[in-house]
Amino acid sequence: MGRTKIWAASAVLVCLGIVQFPSVLAGPREGKEAALKASEITGKLFPDQVFFRGQVAPVQMRNTGGIRFGDDVYVLAGLVDSSGYSSDIRQKYQGYLITEVALEIGGQKLPAGAYGFGFLAGDKFLAMDLGAHDALQASSAKDTEIKRPVPLQIVSTGGKYRLYGGRDYVELGRAR
Repeated sequence: MGRTKIWAASAVLVCLGIVQFPSVLAGPREGKEAALKASEITGKLFPDQVFFRGQVAPVQMRNTGGIRFGDDVYVLAGLVDSSGYSSDIRQKYQGYLITEVALEIGGQKLPAGAYGFGFLAGDKFLAMDLGAHDALQASSAKDTEIKRPVPLQIVSTGGKYRLYGGRDYVELGRAR
């Protein structure tokens, strides 16, 4: 009889918890879409070190940024210390991009995944797969109006976003 009372009491508490906290059953709640700063990413979402082309490189955590879309999927970017790489890779590999959704960058689609990226001479942006093979090349632009350029940031421009490397940037958004 004692076990029956305990079981009944447990069942009532579980039912009350479900009634009182229906969000437990509803799954992840949709949030507000936003550009994220380094302080919102550091230690929570972005790894301290990343794998690219057979090596692990440390991330400059102060130079990270991201996007949280309304359905709680993320795009994250951060600059890396590429000093251990060959000079030809180091010229192209400045940062690491992690995206949970396909992106449109310069009119081209970049599938969900992890990529090395860099802003190149001649106003070019390059994304590479983890083996350092070119995955996407797009035109970049310079923002001469930006008051205080920082090494990396992501800024919302009303429905689209800009991934900045100093004054250089590419516009990106979720692929349709």
